[in-house]
Amino acid sequence: MRNPYDVLGVAKGASEADIKKAYRKLAKAYHPDTNKNDAKAKDRFSEANSAYEILGDATKRGQFDRGEIDADGKPRAPAGFDGFGGFGGGPGGARSAGFDFESAARNRAGGGGIGEDIFSHLFGDTFRGGAGGGPGARGPMKGEDLAAELSVTLEQVASEEKLRISLGSRDVDVVIPKGVVDGQTIRLRGLGNPGGPRSSPGDALLTIRILPHPRFTVEGADLRTSVDLALEDAILGGPIRVPTLTGAVEMRVPAMTSSGRTFRLKGKGLPKKDGTRGDLFATTAISLPASEDETLLAYANGRRAARTASGQA
Repeated sequence: MRNPYDVLGVAKGASEADIKKAYRKLAKAYHPDTNKNDAKAKDRFSEANSAYEILGDATKRGQFDRGEIDADGKPRAPAGFDGFGGFGGGPGGARSAGFDFESAARNRAGGGGIGEDIFSHLFGDTFRGGAGGGPGARGPMKGEDLAAELSVTLEQVASEEKLRISLGSRDVDVVIPKGVVDGQTIRLRGLGNPGGPRSSPGDALLTIRILPHPRFTVEGADLRTSVDLALEDAILGGPIRVPTLTGAVEMRVPAMTSSGRTFRLKGKGLPKKDGTRGDLFATTAISLPASEDETLLAYANGRRAARTASGQA
């Protein structure tokens, strides 16, 4: 990939706010939903996501600036080191097996186990039991754990999409679990660095990163968005189209709806662990005509004259 600073069009010393602003602008301009007939737009959207994955993370940005990882997020490791390929973990791609990542993952994910149940949900029966049994089966030593990240879009989270990823020389289908949150770390047993002749492999510690969206903001399983409301619809009421992560839906607004009024669309948010979905909160923003409207101007002048004559401010 190109230099991520060049992709986002920002200087190396740009602030976090400037980087996020530049990413949002590109994501909105090249989002596949609004460029369905432009194949190049999809590539630009993907490139912007990859660049933001590096520059939007303070740790990765520092590693890139110091030359520890390349523009694809891959560690610049010594020759012969296989690593995690497409994930782009930290320097060297490895973490000590002695660090209590499960405790850290529980803290980030708000509690709850992250053991075999999540592993089985992610990988199905293919890797179930792949850790090689209990502690006694592991032998005296264990291979090193690997830390990796997987960046996903809100659309992928909402649709619980299956993603194919590369773990070294092996391709694995990953299903995004229900209720996943940004920063949640999942332990994938037996997919880390190989150990010695009598030891088991280490584990892969997969951290989920949810990319910012140009249209929606996340509040737990709920989403918030702004929806344009034509002046005539604000006055007269009626149906309007509201974007969601799974396609636009129709919503009816009452007559005399002002800007800033928020409507709740139940079940149009993100999936929860219990199988239900969060809600989408759409806030109206009245949109005036792009060009002058003589009828509208005459009405506004009449309203102003009547207010002045009545002595209102």
